[in-house]
Amino acid sequence: MVAGPRHSEFVNSPTSRLAYDRAVDVKRLTIAAVVVGVALLAVVTRPDHWMFLRGQQVAAPPPVAEAPAPAGPPAPRVQGVELRRGDSLARALAREGIQPRVAHDIAAALARSGANLRRVIPGHTLEIAWSPDGAPVIVRYEPSRWLGFAASPTDRGWEARRVETRPDVRVEAVRGQVRRSLFEAIDQAGESARLVLEMVEIFSSDFDFTADTREGDRFRLLVEKRYAGDTFVDYGRILVAQYVSNGQHLTGVGYTRSDGKHGYYDPQGRSLKKSFLKSPLEFTRITSGFTYARPHPILGGVRPHLAIDYAAPVGTPVRAVADGRVVSAGWAGSNGISVRLSHRSGYETMYNHLSRLGAGLAPGARVSQRQVIGYVGATGLATGPHLDYRIARHGTFVNPLSEKFIPGEPIPSDQRAAFLQQAGSLVHRLESEAAF
Repeated sequence: MVAGPRHSEFVNSPTSRLAYDRAVDVKRLTIAAVVVGVALLAVVTRPDHWMFLRGQQVAAPPPVAEAPAPAGPPAPRVQGVELRRGDSLARALAREGIQPRVAHDIAAALARSGANLRRVIPGHTLEIAWSPDGAPVIVRYEPSRWLGFAASPTDRGWEARRVETRPDVRVEAVRGQVRRSLFEAIDQAGESARLVLEMVEIFSSDFDFTADTREGDRFRLLVEKRYAGDTFVDYGRILVAQYVSNGQHLTGVGYTRSDGKHGYYDPQGRSLKKSFLKSPLEFTRITSGFTYARPHPILGGVRPHLAIDYAAPVGTPVRAVADGRVVSAGWAGSNGISVRLSHRSGYETMYNHLSRLGAGLAPGARVSQRQVIGYVGATGLATGPHLDYRIARHGTFVNPLSEKFIPGEPIPSDQRAAFLQQAGSLVHRLESEAAF
């Protein structure tokens, strides 16, 4: 094998020396060009770069604006419709500009889908969606937050669909203490006046909230609240309630019997619905109690007042406190317009100074407990609008606030064990979640 020339021999020859120097120069130029190119590439690719070419400053090109999206068709105009007392749905739609024939077709479509249009009342939701050219495209009718109907035109005429919302029922505890009024106490608890009336109704045979409510009274209850999503809509039933006043402790437990009847009972299963209500008015304030010696405000002197006077606005409904029969109804001298009822066990009740009688009230007519028999007024010898209410037993007047009346029907014996278990569980939960 012939060995190649050594490096020193290759470099020391004149010809080879010149070739070697040229190769080195080319290599250096190549490296320099690569470095410069990389640097320029880094500058050019910056989004905010400024390039200097031949001493001139050149800005980067501006971004290209995107073309706006084409506008869609205009949205329908939605109009709420006010439902008036006595309205039909077709009449309400026609009043807003829908042709009567079309309004009738819409109502017919809603009825076919299950809407009860015989009970269209103020407060129900009715809306019309109008197209840009003024034609109705959707009619929405919502009699409650849980039930709605939507009608729209099709090739076959107006058709409607039914939409039901299942309520989210939550059982919540409510408690409060009376400072100035029971209504204010409920309001302070963050609840509505409707809850007051429902609680008052539970104890209406055992406690006269118009006469006996006082500062310091306490209450608590478990109530069903119905929500649509996270929005509270309305109340369901009160499951259990307690009211404490001046040492009197009332408890009412709701229970549905096997025959489907729902009522309220004390923890031992005795019905809270007595044969007589404690008050003929739902909820007002009392102005004059039962006494045998009261200065008469018109005739002067001290005269017996064998009645309870309830102050209330003219026109406040007056209820029969028990089932009975009308003995008399009409003008009765100083008592003004008056109603007298007879009841079982020798009781009679009188309702004086009325402004007018209830519908269909005449001697001999039958009345039921809570039926409206008249309206508060100031007829006869009266200084202002109020109800003069009296009770007699076997011809002798008795104090309506202290009289003990016949209790209602208790829990049937075959359901007593189930009731006691449910009542005990509800009362325990109430006392745990809403301690006084």
